Amino acid sequence: MKIFTKLAFIYLLVIGHVNAQQEKGIIGSNNWLYNWTEFKPNQKQYDEPTQILTGNIDKDTKLSKRETYMLLGNVFVTNNATLTIEPGTVILGDYASKASLTISKGSKIIADGLETDPIIFTSNRGVKRSGDWGGLILLGDAPTNKFGNGSVASFYDDLQQTAYTNTNYGGTNVESNSGILKFVRIEFAGKRVKNDDYFNGLLLACVGSKTIIENIMVSYSAGNSFEVWGGEVCLNKLVSFRSNSNDFKFNYGTQCKIDNSLAIRSPYISSSSAARCLQVASYNNKQEVDFSKKVTKVEAKNLTFLNDSENLKSDIEKGLVKEAVYVGQNAKLDINKSVISGFNPAVVLQSSIAINQENLEKIKFVNMYFNNCKGNIFVENDSNNEDLENWYGNTSFFNVYSKSNNAETFIDFSNEKRPDFRLRINKIIASKSGVYAKEDLGVNN
Repeated sequence: MKIFTKLAFIYLLVIGHVNAQQEKGIIGSNNWLYNWTEFKPNQKQYDEPTQILTGNIDKDTKLSKRETYMLLGNVFVTNNATLTIEPGTVILGDYASKASLTISKGSKIIADGLETDPIIFTSNRGVKRSGDWGGLILLGDAPTNKFGNGSVASFYDDLQQTAYTNTNYGGTNVESNSGILKFVRIEFAGKRVKNDDYFNGLLLACVGSKTIIENIMVSYSAGNSFEVWGGEVCLNKLVSFRSNSNDFKFNYGTQCKIDNSLAIRSPYISSSSAARCLQVASYNNKQEVDFSKKVTKVEAKNLTFLNDSENLKSDIEKGLVKEAVYVGQNAKLDINKSVISGFNPAVVLQSSIAINQENLEKIKFVNMYFNNCKGNIFVENDSNNEDLENWYGNTSFFNVYSKSNNAETFIDFSNEKRPDFRLRINKIIASKSGVYAKEDLGVNN
């Protein structure tokens, strides 16, 4: 009986190990990146367009999978209309006319793709590049912390005066519904605009809580992959791949939850200045916001931020690798069970943030896995981070620290067709102490 009991215990232990999941970083019993994502979008070819979308779509319209559509110029969905897109539909953004698609306030997009049949927004060029076309913009009537309502008119070239009303966002309805984006890929967006700014892959301006944003991949965006201004929205299973700018940027009083999402940066593509995996701010200029309104608050769980360097130490020395996370003054971030791997350093706090208990309680890092970063959490332009390391290195935060290369850290990092960026089971050989010796601040790849 004792032998049987021991064998049963060993069997259960083995089965439990096989079926176990790593709790940090992106999670899932299966690799949820399968089928719908594409990590080599420049090698995909699509049919020539059979239909043109241009001007205003002011009545309910449905796009069919059997057609290939081309966005020509700035296309607006207006007049409370709903644009429905069938799974598997391909929409090409025209390079010559700097095309974009905007869902104006009060209108909706229903782009409800399938895992096996995602909806594709991509460039119409034969050789595709970042910034070939504009991107996708959703404008809602949820709150922002700006004075009055905002407008995204500055993004558009040659906009007619009558079209300015279609670019407004903001209101009081936290539950506003701009529609559904699910199993959607947005590729080669983020065109440059005349004021030296860029479109984003996906911009959500004052989008409300009834809007569904899940399983979205933005690849090779010249602007930010995902940017959120105000509103109150939940984001789930987002992928940002090789963005030139920020992967996830939150601003203007957004109250956002982001879960189970991934950002993969390349030092050979991404901007080496002011471009991060995650940037959380409440404003660009203090003069533009009403401080009686809510500051930006982001609750993040099970994120993976990964820097894809062939030689991390060399890339850091060349200035190609910066911080993964940047938190601005008067913003709140609560990030939990997430992985930050291969950055310089992991986190930077804006220099105007006073390091005291009141402020640090607004910026939480709990159950984190900091891997192969040259330093962990710093204040901007200050190399002395002893107070921050002592705070976040406290055992009550359950943060761990390690030095492993990407192939050792992730399940199937090098698989070009079906990569798996979940953390390897039982491969964390780490310390719960947040303080590295000075000689440990060098990195190995």
